[in-house]
Amino acid sequence: MKILAAMSGGVDSSVAAAELVRAGHDVSGVYMKNWINEENIIGHCPWEEDITDAEAVARQLGIPFRVVNLMTEYREKVVKYLIEGYQAGITPNPDVMCNREMKFGVLWDWSQEHGFEAIATGHYARKVDANSEHPASILRGADPNKDQTYFLAMMQPHQVRIAQFPIGHLLKPELRERAREFGLKTAEKKDSQGICFIGQVKMEDFLRTFVPDQPGPIVNLEGKVLGEHRGLHLYTLGQRKGHGVASPIHKQAYVVVAKRPQTNELVVAIENSDTPLLWARKATLHSISSTGAPLHEERLLQAQPRYRCPAGNAVFRPLGDGRAELEYSEPQRALTPGQICALYDGERLLGGAVFETIQYT
Repeated sequence: MKILAAMSGGVDSSVAAAELVRAGHDVSGVYMKNWINEENIIGHCPWEEDITDAEAVARQLGIPFRVVNLMTEYREKVVKYLIEGYQAGITPNPDVMCNREMKFGVLWDWSQEHGFEAIATGHYARKVDANSEHPASILRGADPNKDQTYFLAMMQPHQVRIAQFPIGHLLKPELRERAREFGLKTAEKKDSQGICFIGQVKMEDFLRTFVPDQPGPIVNLEGKVLGEHRGLHLYTLGQRKGHGVASPIHKQAYVVVAKRPQTNELVVAIENSDTPLLWARKATLHSISSTGAPLHEERLLQAQPRYRCPAGNAVFRPLGDGRAELEYSEPQRALTPGQICALYDGERLLGGAVFETIQYT
């Protein structure tokens, strides 16, 4: 196949490209230039270093390499979504949208114009090709500590068909060893922990560049003022640290349980197993997206409300118009409007949706 390998300059995408070359495919590397930190946001935006590393790996592999400037599209499809979401008081996920809108969206459009048949990434995910009975599908990565299928939850069936995940069968230590065997420059490079294709930039610093601070009171459930916040958009439901309110109870922290835009109040409570506004079993979802067959029928599935959070058993009840009710078998902590909920049948990714409203226990 003629495959375009999205290369970020990290070890994962480097090994993905190397595996494709070893398998005999016609591979070209590409770096998506999405951000160059023109706003001088605090933090390290290593795009020049990443391009240098990606190009060096491509040269080692003997494959063509080019940089594609997608900064305009990235601002429109990811940055705008991110900023508007936080301004509205919800918690968006730019990494999920970057995959759907950019890697397998804008970049795929570019790829088709240049004759490519598929796009490969360094995600820890596995793919099962379509057959006469089932469409192409995505399975969790073999490494449970690195599985990244959550970030692919909003992909659409046509995107799944053209996606390749060459490293999904590897554990992280195995991938590092492969990188050394290939002699790749990035073999020992540390993993990035930043925003998708932006770099080591804290979300708080990114948001404060675009959304002005709007200080207001931090209150407890009884309405007593405990402190002052810098702006509701800088806090997330379930957040234990960074709100600045010390707990009077040993080993029991204050946790953010609500944001009240009407009064600009941030609500905190001492966390325990029955903290009001913190635990919920029911929620409504909107913007349902399936990676394969449409999710039109009531069914039992596993729903993962955040990355690094276990998927819980839940009943999924379609409501029409891209909405559904989700009822977990066990209470879930800090379900948050705007966050992505990834839906699974065992290891198989069914799709995803966005939390709309939460029904607290």
